[in-house]
Amino acid sequence: MCHHATAPTAPIAIIGAGPAGLFAAELLSKRGYQVHLYDHMARPGRKLLMAGRSGLNLTHSEPLETFLTRYGPARHWLEPALRAFSPTDLQNWAEGLGTPCFVGSSGRVFLHSLKASPLLRQWLARLQQQGVQLFPHHKLIGQEGLTLTFQTPKGGVTQPASAVILALGGSSWSRLGSDGQWASLLTPYCTPFAPSNCGFMPDWPDDVLTRHEGATLRGVTLSFAGQTKRGDLIITKRGLEGAPLYALSAPLREALAQNHPRPITLHLSLRPTLKADAIRERLARQRLRESRSNKLRKALGLDRTMRELLTLLCPEARSPDELTQAITHLPLTLTAPAALDRAISTAGGVKQDALDEHLMFHHQPGLFACGEMLDWEAPTGGYLLQGCFSTAYLCAEGVHLWLSGALPGKLPA
Repeated sequence: MCHHATAPTAPIAIIGAGPAGLFAAELLSKRGYQVHLYDHMARPGRKLLMAGRSGLNLTHSEPLETFLTRYGPARHWLEPALRAFSPTDLQNWAEGLGTPCFVGSSGRVFLHSLKASPLLRQWLARLQQQGVQLFPHHKLIGQEGLTLTFQTPKGGVTQPASAVILALGGSSWSRLGSDGQWASLLTPYCTPFAPSNCGFMPDWPDDVLTRHEGATLRGVTLSFAGQTKRGDLIITKRGLEGAPLYALSAPLREALAQNHPRPITLHLSLRPTLKADAIRERLARQRLRESRSNKLRKALGLDRTMRELLTLLCPEARSPDELTQAITHLPLTLTAPAALDRAISTAGGVKQDALDEHLMFHHQPGLFACGEMLDWEAPTGGYLLQGCFSTAYLCAEGVHLWLSGALPGKLPA
């Protein structure tokens, strides 16, 4: 039951039925609070289900001190939440739902089922058992104090609340619910959205992208501003995608913004496991009469896509020295990030200085925010979901403290 002297007469309203909203609803309903969970989509957890299609990466198993560094400039803001509800806590929570985890070779933590649907089914069943009421097709269109206005298929609905948690997500994959439109209600307290963990547009002719659509540059490295990231790059009709670009997306995005409208250049190594001397030696052993393409194929195993990129980007490179330089430092010029809606996650959202240490808005006591709608970003690898769960945990604790009278601000009548 509730641990405060007088139970609130109005329910706690949580807006957004993604991981952050669902978890906050679970924690508060477990304490005995009446919780109403609203979402403008027909079903909860749409983006979570999409993430689970490729194996749900829940969190990461590395030591917490290392884990915290992955949040970059936002570390000092998120650290209390990440310590309060840690990666170990998240794994234990999943196990408690009957969805066991395992640690992959990279240290990432996955569900054994490799999909989100079993976890979501068990989770929703738990929420129902704890009395959480779910209201689909409710789009938040207004907020006055702790009174909310929703657009529904039957018209406008006004609902007072004892406390409000906003868990409205970022601004990518709008078809799954995260459209970012909520920012218009909180403009003074937000920074503009920007794509994170996203692809980028190279300055290549359209026919090159079309011809090589779907091709993968395997095991390459990208180097920019003193950082080098390794992985696979995928060519799409929209540009380039892949782990190395995602890992560098923040500095690349910032450099493009500073240089606008000029492009930026980073460097691609097509054979990062070979030292330059070894590459040069292999090329020098090839017969002079061989074509450049054959030399690259026979000496280094470069596929057709890699060979054509060398022709496109370094057409004059012929000698072993010139080709070695091109293979190890191929200039890759980028003109823009991919579209915001295609990004895995987003930067921007509610500013840190708009909230207190419990994630309650300074301007409106009883109004809280958590999850991806806050202005932080992190790489893929389990850090995004962990951030959503941990901030939801801190938020739910803050709501409980506020309703218990332990935080400043006038309680609702």
